[in-house]
Amino acid sequence: MSGVGENQLISIVPDELKFLFELEKQSYCDLKVANKTENYVAFKVKTTSPKKYFVRPNTGVIQPWDSCIIRVTLQAQREYPPDMQCKDKFLLQSTIVPPHTDVDELPQDTFTKDSGKTLTECKLKVSYIPPSTTQRSSDSGATNGDGNGSETVSTIQRLKEERDAAVKQTQQLQHELEMVKRRRNQSNSGLSLKLAALVGLIGLIIGFILKLTLASPT
Repeated sequence: MSGVGENQLISIVPDELKFLFELEKQSYCDLKVANKTENYVAFKVKTTSPKKYFVRPNTGVIQPWDSCIIRVTLQAQREYPPDMQCKDKFLLQSTIVPPHTDVDELPQDTFTKDSGKTLTECKLKVSYIPPSTTQRSSDSGATNGDGNGSETVSTIQRLKEERDAAVKQTQQLQHELEMVKRRRNQSNSGLSLKLAALVGLIGLIIGFILKLTLASPT
């Protein structure tokens, strides 16, 4: 058995599983497992609390000098652990298998210690991170002038300015639209008065002509 995070066959990053712990919410941690040999290596992930965690893939075969990602999901919990301390542990077993072996072809005793094969193991601890800790770290970064924090504040300020400019422009467009409507109504009203005056003038001219016609001697 070897130390945490690395053995003769594989390397594991990170060497500790850290989960952001929030009630009624799932959380996950990805492990990168790399084959450090020129052989095909099979692995299997075990945990002391199998009902709390969902591991995919929990068994696999890694080609020479290749790697894979294992996602470990912490199921939603209904209560906080005492003092946010976690005693759960993970064990990643690995062993050399024949070339081109598929995971479905692995014998049942592949990860059995008394099978005569060389079996190496890596132990991984588990820790929980409270949401408040993440929030404090974010606030501290912004307050202490951290590069990322300052950039975030600058981005938020720029977005606010763009929003205010957009609102102001929208209000100006609405005002101009109201002015256009008023001018159109005034134009239509003036046109109606001109048309009525023209009709009246034509009526007067026709009446005057008829009057001259009737008054002329036959």
